[in-house]
Amino acid sequence: MRVSRLMLVTLRDDPAEAEIISHKLLLRGGYIRRVASGIYVYLPLLWRVLQKISAIVREEMNAVGGLETLLPQLQPADLWERSGRWQGYTAGEGIMFHLVDRQQRSLGLGPTHEEVITALAADLLRSYRQLPVCLYQIQTKFRDEIRPRFGLMRGREFIMKDAYSFHAHEEDLRRAYGELDGAYRRIFGRCGLRAVAVEADSGAIGGSASQEFMVTAEAGEDLILTSPDGTYAANQERAVSLASEAVPLIAGEVTLLATPGQTSIEALCAAHGFDPSQIVKVLLLLARFAAGPSQPLLISLRGDQQLNPIKLANALTARLGEERGTLLDVEPISAEQLQSQGLKPLPFGYLGPQLEDAVLAGARDWSPSFLRLADATAAALDIFVCGANQPEAHRVGARWSEAGTTPESLDLRAAQAGDRCLHDPSQLLGARRGIEVGHIFQLGRKYSEALGARFTNEAGEEEALWMGCYGIGVSRLAQAAVEQHHDSNGIIWPVAIAPFELIIVIANVQEEAQVALAEQLYGELQRAGIDVLLDDRPERAGVKFKDADLIGIPWRVVVGRGAQAGTVELVERQGALKQELAASELLATVLSGLVDQRRGLASGAA
Repeated sequence: MRVSRLMLVTLRDDPAEAEIISHKLLLRGGYIRRVASGIYVYLPLLWRVLQKISAIVREEMNAVGGLETLLPQLQPADLWERSGRWQGYTAGEGIMFHLVDRQQRSLGLGPTHEEVITALAADLLRSYRQLPVCLYQIQTKFRDEIRPRFGLMRGREFIMKDAYSFHAHEEDLRRAYGELDGAYRRIFGRCGLRAVAVEADSGAIGGSASQEFMVTAEAGEDLILTSPDGTYAANQERAVSLASEAVPLIAGEVTLLATPGQTSIEALCAAHGFDPSQIVKVLLLLARFAAGPSQPLLISLRGDQQLNPIKLANALTARLGEERGTLLDVEPISAEQLQSQGLKPLPFGYLGPQLEDAVLAGARDWSPSFLRLADATAAALDIFVCGANQPEAHRVGARWSEAGTTPESLDLRAAQAGDRCLHDPSQLLGARRGIEVGHIFQLGRKYSEALGARFTNEAGEEEALWMGCYGIGVSRLAQAAVEQHHDSNGIIWPVAIAPFELIIVIANVQEEAQVALAEQLYGELQRAGIDVLLDDRPERAGVKFKDADLIGIPWRVVVGRGAQAGTVELVERQGALKQELAASELLATVLSGLVDQRRGLASGAA
């Protein structure tokens, strides 16, 4: 390929829309262009990267017995209603683009394909003799993000590889899960990425076990907590830990303490010398479900801890999901909401766990009593400071027995860096930022039971299929690679996924000797199977060098003044290592270098 035919337009300045370095470099390097918020054109350079990533994914998926297919992007609502996810994906999180056709049938643009693939399995897989089966696809997905950002990291349209496996036994599902775990590690290694596997929450997809693959990078949206010995790693959403010991509160009579204007933990501690671990703070929240009334929540936390919304959502689903269906959202209760329900105002900032259910009496659309939950660190306090449920006052020396109804004790807190590890309390959790590029799940029978995907087992009896699902964000992976591999001059692509392996730069296209030698080398390298780009533009050499660095091609050959003597300059993008050599030696040198780089990636995959 010749640069003059590539439609390459690079930018010298960072675009205003870009917040993180990988987004800036992809825009500046002519890899993507924004069409609308969260919607991008993949220009020819990036499309070549995506094709190379997809090829690696296909090779590894095929190696573990995957069968490639292509599922419809437009999906009927009734399949999602049967699985119980339609309300959650449309009215709840609202992440599914959905529409009504001319026959008034509801449809959605697929953010994922569990329902469609399970319906297909119900139609085709009827006997244990057909199992196991693993189907996968590489396809555009859609997600109506509230706040699209960071380019391809969080867009409304993206490319994803999703796979689904079907099994006769749970043991076989676990075996396949392990095989896909290995395949994913090889994929990321071959793509030149440093990825870490972490325990993760299954979220709206569900299942008994799941694991995320995180590319470590400062721009990552996820916080990964890891133990120093490397035996524990988890996304903060799922992470568990031992909190620091609470500072004991001296026992005494319960007293009412005037605390005017002290509605925060910080203000209360600063004014009276309390430690945050001595305080129980209460969150007043409202959970909305697909069916039934909204549920007021009274959540108690130790003052030095933060609520983990995912753990709370899982607890609510476990306790109320069967009765009330999909959890749509959880939000703080406001004074305006109390007024709209016909309820009296409450002293926000001064609420305590002893708040009575009577304050909900007469609510129009809410349950008339609180669901009371407490994080275990708060429940473990013998005596504590808490709100007095009256303006500008707290109770000192309060006990749980005074609350009337003791809340259920659960793990609701967000684990933090510096917490003690569960498996070894002498070790403290460390934190890194990560970009999620893959996620695998053991789904169990959630979807097969809901959609009637049953098979006849060895005993001649019908039972539901066991399922797993496995996703990789292909377009996100491409940008994550840039986030991990760049310098002040631009992108440094790992050779396996670079749009081109080598670029030949003609320093002066007016010099016939330079053009002739460049064309000769271009042909030789192409015939040797090297993915080569020829910069034949009538630009200054400095402009071409800057563009070559910006777009990140692993090797650069400069054909300049040495062309008359048959010499060229070879530059390796990583480290900017330069060497001058005879043009006749170029092919062997480049082939040797590419072999070494590929070998390095292969060893990284292991």
